[in-house]
Amino acid sequence: MTQRKSFLIALLISTTLIGCKQADKQVVAEKQVENSKIDFTNPKDILAAVEAAHGGWNHLRSKNDVEYHYEYTVPQGKADISTERYLFDAEISFGHYTRHEINTMPNDGGIVTHLFDGEKTTLTLNGKTVVNEQTISVGQFVRRANYFWFVMPYKLNDPGTITKYLGKEAYNGIDYKKLEITYDAKVTEKEKNDIYILYINQETQLIDRFYFSLPFLGINAPVILAEYEYEAIEGQKIAVNRNYFLPDAKGAYVQSPSITQTLTHIKFNNGFTKENILSINK
Repeated sequence: MTQRKSFLIALLISTTLIGCKQADKQVVAEKQVENSKIDFTNPKDILAAVEAAHGGWNHLRSKNDVEYHYEYTVPQGKADISTERYLFDAEISFGHYTRHEINTMPNDGGIVTHLFDGEKTTLTLNGKTVVNEQTISVGQFVRRANYFWFVMPYKLNDPGTITKYLGKEAYNGIDYKKLEITYDAKVTEKEKNDIYILYINQETQLIDRFYFSLPFLGINAPVILAEYEYEAIEGQKIAVNRNYFLPDAKGAYVQSPSITQTLTHIKFNNGFTKENILSINK
């Protein structure tokens, strides 16, 4: 059980990644949708409202790129700390790690870099190219997953998404609409796909909390709990504080998170290109 839980913590970032590029998806109106105009029993309407409430894909895409400081920590004191950079249209994802004790080469010291260029991932350790295929595979997984979590509100209506309205539920005095999200196996080409249970705040239209599964590790029910706090940055609502909770053997959740992720120093429109995104001192 301990080994399984440790492995789960290390790979909690797992998520289904739809293969289409964001630039190809149909976008919704940029302005937040008024509650009175939303059919809160129609999943597509709800997700369109969620996308708009987070700032809208067109608005995010117009910013071209983002850079932020990212800390991924667990109660045992370990952390992955990186500078993250993404190009939105090309879905390019770069990470520069000054500390990497959980998901990214935890047994090696020094500076690690990841670059997913839209097709393949390259890694370096202290400036030297990493050639181990398993390490590269994990690096690509992390690169794509980190990008996904940043743009998640804009991908929930992507082709291949299967949605189901689950009604409403009150939590901590807030009324939530609940949606089940999973994916068409013909699109993802996976035997088992992730499942999300989203709690959407009916007033703000933001995803305050959600449960999800992790079939990659044999967790086929959505029992991992995520709770998000947002900050408004240049017209986008960004989940800057993310807490994840793992159930115990009896299915109960403790108050302290199993994993915490924080995003700070978020900057858009940095002038990154595929050619210069690696330069940490540009």
